[in-house]
Amino acid sequence: MTNTAVMSTSFRSSPWKILLVDDEPDIHDVTKLTLHRFELDGRGLQFFDAYSGPEAKAILSREPDIALVFLDVVMETEDAGLEVARWMRQDLKNQFTRIVLRTGQPGQAPEESVIVDYDINDYKEKTELDRTKLFTTTFAALRAYRDIFTVEEARRFQVTYREGLERVIEASAHIYQQRNMHDFANGLLQQVVALLRLEKSMLLRLRGASGVSGENRYEVLAKIGNFDDDHQLFSSELLRHLNEATVNRISRLYGDTYVGYFPNQSGKASLLVLQGVDKVSEIDSKLLEVFSSGVAIAFDNILLNQEISDTQGELIMRLGDVVESRSPEAGNHVRRMAEVCHLLAIASGMDADEAAVLKQAAPMHDIGKIATPDSVLLKPGKLDAGEWDIMRLHPQVGMSILHGSHRPILKAASIIAHQHHEKYDGSGYPQGLAGEEIHIYARIVAVADVFDALMHSRCYKPAWPIDEVVAHLKNVSGSHLDPRFVELLVQNVDRAVEINERFPD
Repeated sequence: MTNTAVMSTSFRSSPWKILLVDDEPDIHDVTKLTLHRFELDGRGLQFFDAYSGPEAKAILSREPDIALVFLDVVMETEDAGLEVARWMRQDLKNQFTRIVLRTGQPGQAPEESVIVDYDINDYKEKTELDRTKLFTTTFAALRAYRDIFTVEEARRFQVTYREGLERVIEASAHIYQQRNMHDFANGLLQQVVALLRLEKSMLLRLRGASGVSGENRYEVLAKIGNFDDDHQLFSSELLRHLNEATVNRISRLYGDTYVGYFPNQSGKASLLVLQGVDKVSEIDSKLLEVFSSGVAIAFDNILLNQEISDTQGELIMRLGDVVESRSPEAGNHVRRMAEVCHLLAIASGMDADEAAVLKQAAPMHDIGKIATPDSVLLKPGKLDAGEWDIMRLHPQVGMSILHGSHRPILKAASIIAHQHHEKYDGSGYPQGLAGEEIHIYARIVAVADVFDALMHSRCYKPAWPIDEVVAHLKNVSGSHLDPRFVELLVQNVDRAVEINERFPD
C-alpha cells in the first residue's frame, strides 16, 4: 500500500490533530475546554501540548499530519513562535498544516512579510479569542487544511500513478530478459515487491497445475518469506482462496491475504499471493493490472521456450542413449555425465544458464562414435595401433555432425565432442590443445567422463572402488585433467556418488 493510501485512510477516519504551543498552561486548558465538543465532518479533535519552540518542533517532526497549530509568538524568546513557523515551512517542508499565531502582548504583531512568507493562516491576540472567535477560527483553519489536502491527494494520485507506470515499464523490461521459468518467476516476484513497495511483505508466485487434490493443483515457482517447506504455504484456508480465484477467475483480498488471478493462453493461470496486506490501493490495483497484462504474454512465451528447450534436451539425451546403447555396459552413462557436469559447473561459479546449456550438451560428447565400427568399439582387449587411429577419429566426426548450428546447446555439444579427449598438458587429441586453450565445457566433461568410466565396469575393466577413483583423479590432475575441476569433484565426491546411485547401469 502506498503512503498516499495510508494518509487517505487516516485523513478520513481519525480526529483532527491540533497542536497548542504556548508557555502558559492556562491557555492550553482554556482552549481544550472551549473546543472539547468541536466536530468537522464527523471528526473530533485530538490535542497535543508544547510549552516551548523545541517541544513544538519535536511534536511536529513526530506527527506529520497535524492539521492546525495555535502558536504563541513570545515564549522563551520574543520571536520563538515565528522561528517555529519559519522552521515548519522552510526546514520541515510542511506546507499543509495551518498556523494561527497568538500573542498576549499587544504590539508584538509580526510584519506582513512574515505572515505571507510563512503562510500563516491567521493572527489573533489572546484577549480577542472568545469562545465564538476560537470556534470560527478553528473551523476556518481545519476546512482550509481539508481542502488543501484533498487537492494535494488528487495531485499525488496522478504523480504516483505516472511513477508507477514508469516502474511497470522498467520492471517489465527486466522480466522479459529472463530466459527460463525459474529466473522468470523469481524476477517477477522481486519486481512485484518493488512495484507495490511491499519489501517487508511475503509474496508467493503460484502457477496453476494439473492434479486431483487442491494442494497438487498449484506449483510454487518463487517465494519470499521464511517457510521451511511448501506445506506451510498451503493451509486449508489458502487453498480455498486459491480455488475460488481459479474457478471464478477473480482477484480478491481475503483478510490480510491478497490473491491475484492472471490468466494466460497456456491454460496454466498465474496466481500471485501477498500475505500480511492491510489494503491494496486503487493505484496498486491499476498498476498490477497493467503489469500483469504484459507479464501474461511473457509467461506464455517462457512456457513455449521452455517446452522447446526441454524437447531439444530430451532429443539430445535420447540420441546420446542411441550412441551409448552400442556398448551394453554403458547404461545411464550420459545421464550421470550430464548431472556431474552440472554439479561441477555450478560449484565453479558458472552462470546458471550456461551450466544448464552444458548439462544438456554433455550427453553428445561421444556422438562421433556412431561412425566407429563395432569391431573397434566393442573389442574386449587392447586396441592395436590401427584400431586406435580409427577410435581417435570420433571427436572429429562428432564435431562435423554438430558443426554449423546456431543453437546454443548444439554449439556447445560441437565443442565438447571435438575437445573432450584433449589433455591439460597438451598430450591429448585431436588438436593437442593445452590448459585453457581447451574450452571450459570440454575440461569439465573430461573430468566427469573419467570419473564415470572408473566408477563403472566396462568390457575391458571392472569398476573401481571410490577411494581408488579419487586417488587416480588426483594423480592425473594437471596432466590429463584440469586441476581446478578435479579438486571440485573431490570436494563434492559424495554428491557425485549419489548421482551414480540414482542412475545405475
